[in-house]
Amino acid sequence: MKSTDSVSRRKFFRSSTGIGAALVATTSGAASATMRPATGLRLRTGFVSEPSTYYEVLEPVTRTSKLPMVLIHGGAHTGSCYMSTADGRPGWAHVFAAHGYKVVVPDWAGTGRSGYIPYETLSGEMVVRGLGKVLATLDHPAIVMTHSMSGPFGWKLLELYGDRIASLVAIAPGGPGNVSAPTEFLSNTPDYVEARLAPGAPVLKLSRKQPFVAEPGWAAKKLVGTSTRFPREHLDAYLASLNVIPPRLLLERVNFEGSAPRVSDFSGYKEKRVALITGTNDADHTTAIDKPIVDWLNDNGARAEFIPLGDRGIQGNGHMMMMESNSDQLAAGIIAWLQSGKFVTLGA
Repeated sequence: MKSTDSVSRRKFFRSSTGIGAALVATTSGAASATMRPATGLRLRTGFVSEPSTYYEVLEPVTRTSKLPMVLIHGGAHTGSCYMSTADGRPGWAHVFAAHGYKVVVPDWAGTGRSGYIPYETLSGEMVVRGLGKVLATLDHPAIVMTHSMSGPFGWKLLELYGDRIASLVAIAPGGPGNVSAPTEFLSNTPDYVEARLAPGAPVLKLSRKQPFVAEPGWAAKKLVGTSTRFPREHLDAYLASLNVIPPRLLLERVNFEGSAPRVSDFSGYKEKRVALITGTNDADHTTAIDKPIVDWLNDNGARAEFIPLGDRGIQGNGHMMMMESNSDQLAAGIIAWLQSGKFVTLGA
C-alpha cells in the first residue's frame, strides 16, 4: 500500500522522542540526559548493565504520589511505540505522565537502543533479568504494562520480581509456557523451523540463527490487520519503523521444544491485580485464546480481570491499540482501572 503521507522513518522516530526540547547533561548514575518540555514533563535516559538495557523516564516536573509505570514493548518494536501514535500524537507514555505518573520505557536487552547481544546467547531469561534491574532502579513498586510478545516476560517478572510490581496491565499478551496455545511444528532442521501457530494459519519459516524480519506484508496483516482504528495513511511510516526479532526470542515465543517461559513459583502472584485487554479486531487475541490466561492467573492467586474492549462498547481496535486513533480514550480507561478498579471511558 502506498501511503499519501510523506513522513519518513527518521521523522517517525523524531516525533516519538519528545517535543523539541534541548538536552541537558546530568550527573545521575544511570541517567545520561534530561529534557524539560514546555508541557511540564521531564525526560531522562538511563541504562543498566548485565544485560545492557536502555530506558527512558518521562515524569511530571512536580512530583506526585502515584506509583511509577513501566511500559514494555512487544516484538519487532522498541519503546518508541509508547512515545508516539501512528498519526504523530503524543503516545501513552506522554499521556500517563501528564496524569501524574512517572513513566519508564525500556528497550529489551539486545534490542533497539539497548545495544547488540549475540543472538545465540540472547534469551527471554536475559531480557527479564534486564527488565528486573530496571524495576530495581525505582523507589516504589511499579505498574507494569506488557504488550504481545512481552506478555511472557511480564508473567516471569511477576514470579521473580513480584515485590517490585504493584499491578500489571497486559495488552493482547502472549501467554506463559504453562498455558500457551499449541503450535504445530512441521519441520525442524539445523537452520530452520517451520511452524503453524493455529489451525489454518500460514506456515512460518523461522531461522534458528538469523533474526526474523518484520516484512511489510506480514506486519500489515499481523500488527494492523482489520483494525478500523489504525490510520492507513500512516501505514508505510509505521511499517518502516519496525525492527527485527532475535531468533531465539521468537522460537521461545512459539514454544519451540518447550522453551516458552514457564512460571513455577506463584508466591508473587498472590492478590496481584492484573488487567488483560484485547481489541475486537485482533484475530490472534480472541476470548477463546486469552480468557484461559486470565483463568490461569486467578487459579494461581492473582486478581485478574479480562477486559475485551467490545464488552465496553469500543469497537475496531487491532493489535497496536496504543498507536491507534482512540489511544487517548483507551489510556483514560486504563487510568480509571488503576485508580478505581473499573475500566471506564467516555464515548466509544
